Amino acid sequence: MHPAYSVILFTTASGAGYGLLALLGLVGVNHGQASSLAFGLVSMVIALGLITVGLLSSTFHLGHPERAWRAFSQWRSSWLSREGVAAVITYVPALLFGLAWSGLIEAPALIAPLGILSAAMAMVTVFSTGKIYSTLTTIRAWNNPLTVPVYLSFSLATGAALLTAITAVFGNFPGFLVILTCLLLALTIALKLAYWHRIDTAPRDRTIENATGLGSIGRVSQWEVPHTSENYVQKEMGYAVARKHAAKLRRLVVLALVLAIALFLAALLFPIAALPAAALALLAATVERWLFFAEAQHVVTLFYGAKTA
Repeated sequence: MHPAYSVILFTTASGAGYGLLALLGLVGVNHGQASSLAFGLVSMVIALGLITVGLLSSTFHLGHPERAWRAFSQWRSSWLSREGVAAVITYVPALLFGLAWSGLIEAPALIAPLGILSAAMAMVTVFSTGKIYSTLTTIRAWNNPLTVPVYLSFSLATGAALLTAITAVFGNFPGFLVILTCLLLALTIALKLAYWHRIDTAPRDRTIENATGLGSIGRVSQWEVPHTSENYVQKEMGYAVARKHAAKLRRLVVLALVLAIALFLAALLFPIAALPAAALALLAATVERWLFFAEAQHVVTLFYGAKTA
């Protein structure tokens, strides 16, 4: 699949934003009001800013962005629609939570319930995003039980990385947050390695014989190619990344996450190290998301010469 930069930005930015929002909600539940107005406002602006930028960027790859609103009507059957509905609903408790938690409005009793609701809706939205891809049976790499857990873990890990960096800047740097961030990053590495192993070892049993239903009478081959020149389907669905390049990028993702963990641990002594650590976590998420699309092969490629999918 051709990695559309707008979708990469959407899934990376909004994922980090929702992860940060979920953790801020839990912070509000456990500790009440933010330690300072500035800390509360900056944290919420970053979380909601990333979410908004991500959601807006998701419309850039649409042929008619002005019709995006129609997707909301299919929530009974479409995970894309459910994601859109959940994203919009999340703004309500998130904004109210931000006002109460930061101290802009005096409502300490509402912080905990709004924090729980904001965290839950943030994860429901990320879950829905992952389900959009995991339910596509036409793409073997995505139709995978690890797709949704990877989306959730990257969201929480990058959100925790951002929260740790923000607390380092404001001087209220809790050691337990560093440990939590490192554990989430380590979990993300484990899940992603398991995901890659699964897609590498899964049988490539989707063939032109299966697609045409003619396998019972023998081997099937094309008499002529469908088109005399490259078309939209080939450009978007037939994009493939070389195996050697994919291997290098996979190593880059793991290395960036490992270095991020090392820097976060160093931040226990030198809190400023949390800033480059967060940047590395976001870099890893961006590269991972590019690979997620680039390594995906759609079954339509069988009709354009691919032997298996």
